[in-house]
Amino acid sequence: METQQPKTMEDPKNRHKDTCKAGSAVDAELASAIMARQFHPPVTGPEVWEGYVFSGLEILIKESTDLYGAVLWPSAMVLCHFLENNQDKYNLLDKNVIELGAGTGLVTIVSSLLGAKVTSTDLPDVLGNLQYNVTRNTKGRCKYTPLVTELIWGQELDQRFPCATHRFDYILAADVVYAHPYLQELMDTFEYLCQENTQILWAMRFRLDPENSFVDRFRQRFHLEELYDLPSLSIKLYRAWRRDSTTKDLREAAKH
Repeated sequence: METQQPKTMEDPKNRHKDTCKAGSAVDAELASAIMARQFHPPVTGPEVWEGYVFSGLEILIKESTDLYGAVLWPSAMVLCHFLENNQDKYNLLDKNVIELGAGTGLVTIVSSLLGAKVTSTDLPDVLGNLQYNVTRNTKGRCKYTPLVTELIWGQELDQRFPCATHRFDYILAADVVYAHPYLQELMDTFEYLCQENTQILWAMRFRLDPENSFVDRFRQRFHLEELYDLPSLSIKLYRAWRRDSTTKDLREAAKH
């Protein structure tokens, strides 16, 4: 009689290691693909430029190193990469889009190239550089001319963006949460602009504890879904929508 050998039980620790290795491989591959979007212009001069390729076009971004808001952070590249590669589910064509904390304007530019009607917002001292970059990279390339305008979080929202006339399909934000004293105003701005059926796409780099706390508070007010997790870049990309009982479940809507 043939003796059956006992089945070998899989060690849960090995399974966990395999899962971690697979996750690390995906992270490394995706992070590499995102960072490959950037190039450095060969000509150097008095201005600081960074080059990017999205929608098959070269985008040249002028930075201003004396202002946080005028420096491009990797979170913007993560969000732009996602938007370009997920147009089947998140099609921006003819959609009303607002970007918070637009900074140097890369997300605004890419969204405009993808056919969105974009309102690009930031603080007053950033708008000059933002307008320059947006105009330079969208003129003659886009279906709609992006609007660059001031938005101070939590201030005069109902006057500048009345709900009756300003309805946004998407709110975009990249690296708007960091150690500053205006996180409550940011939360208020998200809440005000996010109406029924508005979706938030938000890329966030984790640096300090206040950012983790903000996510916890955000989750109490919005449904939150993680789309990307890139530990190598310390960046996560989220999709969010209102928790109102009258709001449709956008998770289900996105499947159809």
